[in-house]
Amino acid sequence: MHATRRRAIAVVAATALATPLLLAASPHPGRPAPHDPGKEAAKLSKELVKKASARDAYRHLQQFQAIADSTDGHRAAGSLGHDASAAYVYRQLQRAGYKVSYENFRFTCTETLAEKLAVVTPTPRDVTIKAMTYTPSTEVGGLTAALVAVPVDATTGCEATDYASATFTGKIALIKRGGCSFAEKQAAAADAGAAGAVIYNNVEGALSGTLGEVAAGRIPTGGLTQAEGEKLAADLAGGEVTVSFEIRELQQDRPTRNVIAETPGGSPARTVMLGAHLDSVTEGPGINDNGSGSAGLLDVALKLAKSQSKPANKVRFAWWSAEENGLIGSEKYVAALSEKQREQIALYLNFDMIASPNGVQFVFDGDNSDGVGEGPGPEGSAQLERDINDFLDGKGKPHEGTDFTGRSDYGPFIEVGIPSGGTDTGAEGIKTAAQAEVFGGEAGIAYDPCYHAACDDLDNIDMGHFDTNIDVIANAVGTYAHDLRSLTRPVDTGTGTPGSGGSGGGLREGHGRVAE
Repeated sequence: MHATRRRAIAVVAATALATPLLLAASPHPGRPAPHDPGKEAAKLSKELVKKASARDAYRHLQQFQAIADSTDGHRAAGSLGHDASAAYVYRQLQRAGYKVSYENFRFTCTETLAEKLAVVTPTPRDVTIKAMTYTPSTEVGGLTAALVAVPVDATTGCEATDYASATFTGKIALIKRGGCSFAEKQAAAADAGAAGAVIYNNVEGALSGTLGEVAAGRIPTGGLTQAEGEKLAADLAGGEVTVSFEIRELQQDRPTRNVIAETPGGSPARTVMLGAHLDSVTEGPGINDNGSGSAGLLDVALKLAKSQSKPANKVRFAWWSAEENGLIGSEKYVAALSEKQREQIALYLNFDMIASPNGVQFVFDGDNSDGVGEGPGPEGSAQLERDINDFLDGKGKPHEGTDFTGRSDYGPFIEVGIPSGGTDTGAEGIKTAAQAEVFGGEAGIAYDPCYHAACDDLDNIDMGHFDTNIDVIANAVGTYAHDLRSLTRPVDTGTGTPGSGGSGGGLREGHGRVAE
């Protein structure tokens, strides 16, 4: 017999002898070994956490800063700065192999032209005021009028009866925050004949709010700090106060666009979605708000593309526009989804201001274990919070819960029942002494003293917070790209989510929902 033929017979015989053993070892004869989502998730998560970094993401921040420097100092929606930022993100993702698209829409672009308040009598002084988004404008130069305080109760300035005790016609209404939206307060003041409204905070920190939409605006409206409002109320208790008041805002219809990118593979029936808003305010380049979330998300997306992993689930990333104008980009996106498309999104995670220089590590309170504010998110949100907390605990990173109000780009997802969550490190809220002891930094000042200001530049980034939150993003992408089983694992909320604190300090008035 030919030697080659003898070797062939020997191989066939050996294979025949080995086959029963192989079949006996397989739990399902004739099938490949089952996919282990937990193992794949752990492997990818570890790889992404290791490779994604604040150092690499900082290079994207440098690009955003350069864009702002060359385009009027900001990257606001509807501006050349935002268009260039969106094009930069789009090109990076396209080169990495993602399926990338623009989602174009129109919106009312706003720009503050004047925000001034000054006491004229009895003792002249200037008062810091912030124009509310979508406010009507005074005439150039403003107006001088008497200030009248609305009586304080649980729903100050929300009902017509609140204005019955004094004459408000042609005057400026001083209204405490709380009980209803800013839009409702100024509308009630307008019905009472007021020429303008100033709403002061009921907690420490500046009040930078929104009336929600242009159509809601009735009279010029601005926001004050709690201290400024209480001082004016005390002045009024001692007699008549006259103020000079000027609020003017440019409002123009303009085009802008979201950037959406998704993995070419993975089951669309199990879509994992993460997002960050890319636009800044017109006052500055927005490097922390929200270049930080945008750059962190981009770095993780690029590292995922470079990995050898083939996600079992579709992973979709979004860079929203016009968030600063009231979540318009994310609202447009969610509104355009069909019922089937909504059902396919297993979760949404949002990352907004993740590198505040005096920050606290906040995790959105999906289960309402802190018992503060708006209540829990849709089913599955508690699990998202727990998973983030567990990851931070494993890294030895302290964290606190923050109220799940929906006043950032996860709000539209909550409204249609999609499990949501995410992190931030705080904005204009004031750091407490207890937080300073745990997280470092300085008590008594804002988490981000440059919030919505020109100084929100490259020097406004805390690299430690930045790196921690990029790791959170990397871990979530790596885990949920392969394994969604934790979303159905029960959460014990009897004693609160481990590590949660309940300060609520990470939330920002003026983002998203019509704030109260």
